[in-house]
Amino acid sequence: MPLYNVKLHVVSSASTDTSICVDRCGHLRRPMRTSAPTDADICADRCGCLRRPMRMTQLPPIVKNNTTMKITKYTLALGFALLCLCGCKDIAHDGQTIQVQGATTYYGGTKQGKYDGYGVLSVGDSVVYAGEWRMGKRWGKGIGSDSTGRRIVGTWRADTLVSGTWRDSTGTYTGTLNRDGIADGHGTFVNRQELYQGEWADGKRSGFGVAINAGKHLQLGEWKNNRFLGERIEYRADRIYGIDISRFQHEKGRKRYAINWKQMRIVNLGKLSRKRIAGTVDYPVSFCYIKSTEGTTVRNRYYRTDYAAARAHGIKCGAYHFFSTRTLGTKQARHFLKYSKFRKGDLPPVLDIEPTCAQIRAMGGAEAMFRNVREWINVVKRATGARPILYISQSFVNRYLPLAPDLKRNYIVWIARYGEYKPDVRLAYWQLSPDGHVRGITPEVDINVFNGYRDEYEDFLQNECIK
Repeated sequence: MPLYNVKLHVVSSASTDTSICVDRCGHLRRPMRTSAPTDADICADRCGCLRRPMRMTQLPPIVKNNTTMKITKYTLALGFALLCLCGCKDIAHDGQTIQVQGATTYYGGTKQGKYDGYGVLSVGDSVVYAGEWRMGKRWGKGIGSDSTGRRIVGTWRADTLVSGTWRDSTGTYTGTLNRDGIADGHGTFVNRQELYQGEWADGKRSGFGVAINAGKHLQLGEWKNNRFLGERIEYRADRIYGIDISRFQHEKGRKRYAINWKQMRIVNLGKLSRKRIAGTVDYPVSFCYIKSTEGTTVRNRYYRTDYAAARAHGIKCGAYHFFSTRTLGTKQARHFLKYSKFRKGDLPPVLDIEPTCAQIRAMGGAEAMFRNVREWINVVKRATGARPILYISQSFVNRYLPLAPDLKRNYIVWIARYGEYKPDVRLAYWQLSPDGHVRGITPEVDINVFNGYRDEYEDFLQNECIK
């Protein structure tokens, strides 16, 4: 045990007793005194901490002369020095204590022999926890660290970490934590590339959350094991629904069917995938895309009749072209423009891109395919004044669209994805099922939903439709 430098202050004889206080280093300090001391007297050490004085009573009368003062002072100083050398390791100061057990040291408040109030617990030279305690348990605000040495500024309840902030080389997290300091519950993670706010499970993004990266790409929806699944839509009557049709809505085998446009209502969203539906499915058809052409030779014999009927019944309609890998994009565009109608207020034209991997290889690969796609887009855009929409599948988005960043950046998408989550692209429409039912149409129908509500739909019509 280190030697203690014991200092003594003797109060004048006018006082009824003599008060001596000891700081954390074993130093005796002058009490703060404005009147005769009581049991509640407090003294301040050099650090400004308030300490309860160690009380000495029944001292012999002190005569005010220098010799007696010196003898008394040095006698008491020697006595306290011996006491400090031989005494116990715990010295209490107004509930404050220093406790050492092996390599573990605690300095702070105590109550009934247990850590209480503010205190610091360390092992060796490392601080394990510094903060608030309640009856021997970490309880309140504090600073600690996890098994990786990551510092956590957080909140503890009943000796268990419940929330806080940590920072490492990957970024900064603030939110709820499990007892090991791992993100679990709701929290925010941010670094220079992205920001995520939402639900976590065992250190991974799991549940509902929103992320935005440096390129301002927004991902809002559900996550699982750090993978973005998409937005799970609840289908309601206030969303905007539409259909796309071709000759297959008029023909099934050898049978032929007319469409009853007066009765047209969406009454079933299909059974190919799970869906969350609020209320009864009985939605009006707000828009309709009709296949017009394919390649450079194929035409839909029902196109003109269906186009006229849709307009006559107040349904917004547009034309789409089925892309072929066997002919040039410019020739396909001219074929589409020749046999399609484009009137003011019509929906923007659509290029339906559904080639197989074998067909893409046969035409010279993805670079050749996108060259022809760009040719088709440029010709049609100049002729109609409207920006075409790309109809593609989720697998096409994942495998090929990253190879054409200009198309991904500058053109909106109509995507076919028959799952419960909305696709993660710049979306105009989502084809949610190929097996829906529409009153007035006998065969099954592709059902689509607009990516937004009424206000967004009106903005889309104003900005994207044929002028």
